[in-house]
Amino acid sequence: MEYKYSVILTKALILLVLVNCDHSTAADLPHAQDRSGAPCVRCNIAPGAPCPKKKDYSRTSCVGCHTFKSPCCDGTVTDYFQSDQFENLFSNRDSLEAHAKGFWDYHSFITASAHYQPYGFGTTYMNSTFFGSKEVAAFLAHVGTRTSCRNKVATKELLEWGLCYNKQMNSNSNNYCDEHNKNIYPCAPGVAYYGRGALPIYWNYNYGEVSKDLKVDLLKHPEYIEQNATLSFQVAIWRWMTPIMEHLPSAHDVFTGYWKPTKNDSLAKQVSGFGATINVLYGDLVCGQGDNEFMNNIISHYLYYLDLMGVGREEAGPYEVLSCAEQVAFNPTTSSSP
Repeated sequence: MEYKYSVILTKALILLVLVNCDHSTAADLPHAQDRSGAPCVRCNIAPGAPCPKKKDYSRTSCVGCHTFKSPCCDGTVTDYFQSDQFENLFSNRDSLEAHAKGFWDYHSFITASAHYQPYGFGTTYMNSTFFGSKEVAAFLAHVGTRTSCRNKVATKELLEWGLCYNKQMNSNSNNYCDEHNKNIYPCAPGVAYYGRGALPIYWNYNYGEVSKDLKVDLLKHPEYIEQNATLSFQVAIWRWMTPIMEHLPSAHDVFTGYWKPTKNDSLAKQVSGFGATINVLYGDLVCGQGDNEFMNNIISHYLYYLDLMGVGREEAGPYEVLSCAEQVAFNPTTSSSP
């Protein structure tokens, strides 16, 4: 996988819908009162409104509340995703065969998630529908596929080998230093920008972009990603939440349905859902190719994880939503590799 992020996260894709707050009655908000019994403050989110981007976010909803969650970007992943579920999803990650034995753990994922939860990761409501648990399953399905010790789809057992790796193996053949971006993202001497992380990133420009967001100098020290599990998950979630190019949606946007297909998108058979996340992340190397093993492997992980998380694969939607087999790539000129 090698593709270019051309903008940083703080450049918003679309103008945000203004959020207007009002005082709601206790009848409006069951169990949503502070200790004094006064009703909480609720933010009215317009239908289809996005979760706030970083520069616009302030947690003002439900002041003093115990249990009420705003319809947009409140709560935490730990509300529905517990350590035992993480263990079930990645039951073989610490086996003798695992190349990153002892590296990955639930706490690191939750800590990394907390950085992006205010911006919708695992906490998004859209049109009164909660996407959190399905989004975590979708994100981890990509993670499980990319870090698996087993590459073929056949049985459930072969879906239990996610988080086996934390970096590209046999990585000495290419330093992934792009000459066209050396002035903006200078390559450190002797450093290779091969794939690292739960959703591996490649190339100096991607390491440079994520460095800005996480405020860690990964251009000089890309090895930090393979030394710190929390950072490794943060880089992966950054990739999930960040558009490849300014005019394109992120995987988060297409999964939650914040991205709305235009007429041309519909003609290109691009629809919101899990299949579109494959399209965003891998483009025409996987999508628009009909049925193929790599795509089906990701889908199999997603369905399996939905079952293990108690959501159920019946919530995944029809095949045209799950698959990108017939979708035209969002970025047809991509040079990405899965």
